[in-house]
Amino acid sequence: MDLRPATAALASALLFGVTTPIAKHLVSSESPWLTAGLLYLGSGIGLTLWRLIKDGHWASSGLTRREWPWLASAIVSGGIVAPALLMLGLARIEAAEASLLLNLEAVFGAALAWIVFREATSRRIVLGFVAICIASVLLAWPAARLGGAGVTGPLLVAAACLCWGVDNNLTRKISAADARVVAGVKGLAAGITNTALALSMGAVWPPPSALAGTLLLGFAGYGVSLVLFIVSLRRLGTARTGAYFATAPFIGTALSIALYGEPFGALFYVAAGLMAAGVWLHVTEQHEHTHVHEPLVHTHSHRHDLHHQHEHDGPYDGAEPHTHEHAHGFLRHSHAHFPDIHHGHRHE
Repeated sequence: MDLRPATAALASALLFGVTTPIAKHLVSSESPWLTAGLLYLGSGIGLTLWRLIKDGHWASSGLTRREWPWLASAIVSGGIVAPALLMLGLARIEAAEASLLLNLEAVFGAALAWIVFREATSRRIVLGFVAICIASVLLAWPAARLGGAGVTGPLLVAAACLCWGVDNNLTRKISAADARVVAGVKGLAAGITNTALALSMGAVWPPPSALAGTLLLGFAGYGVSLVLFIVSLRRLGTARTGAYFATAPFIGTALSIALYGEPFGALFYVAAGLMAAGVWLHVTEQHEHTHVHEPLVHTHSHRHDLHHQHEHDGPYDGAEPHTHEHAHGFLRHSHAHFPDIHHGHRHE
């Protein structure tokens, strides 16, 4: 099995997981909404500069005209509506309870992928997903203060998770494009919107040092993390990538213990075991059967592998990977595969 997409997903979870405990000690802003906006803004600005410096010019996004609506919908759902719902929910419940409920993002994302978008799965993947989600719940449960605050707050947080689940599945539709573009546009749109809303509600800019630190943290924890998440979406599909990403709470907890000496109990070790078992079930998956590739034309970074045996219309210097629009003809074959951008077929 190619472990690179799984490694990308776990690296994404690592970067995102360490962001929360670091932000908690770095930022003293009274507005969590402004903090979220600045983290997104750091993501968008950092990724835009990354593209300009690395490419040396304003390169093509790789998005087709038909794909921009998918990106716009993902931005609205995950970058604007979801953070707003989360902030409204946090005003009604404790942050610890919200952290417990935020695990619903992976649940909603996988459910939508399997039921609505017909992404292929297996008993092994479901068991691994359940193990990782239970571990996330165990990590948050000791700190949660459930009950007594009504249902409005939890419902708002759950609605935010549903929006992020929708966002992940919509982003999956455009994961073949340049991941830096997708993540950068999402970061800028969400960052500008949430920062403007926070400032309009009376939030105050943090000191320059805290502002710079928050922007840099957003670039790594939100920007680079999202790029890796999209790369994994491209190869593994929404549900599998979401399951790997659900290890982020464990990573954040482990960092808090290592850096800040925060207390932990037996549940931490139980959660660690469940996380390890869930990841092992996923990375050792073998899925192989005869399947059909329908004709397809798209653009993404690729090598001339089993699925890319096309000719080039213009000059080609042999460099790989490379990006250009290419066509896939009808193909029937059998090999080990995941529900990636070339294997969206249904199963009998």
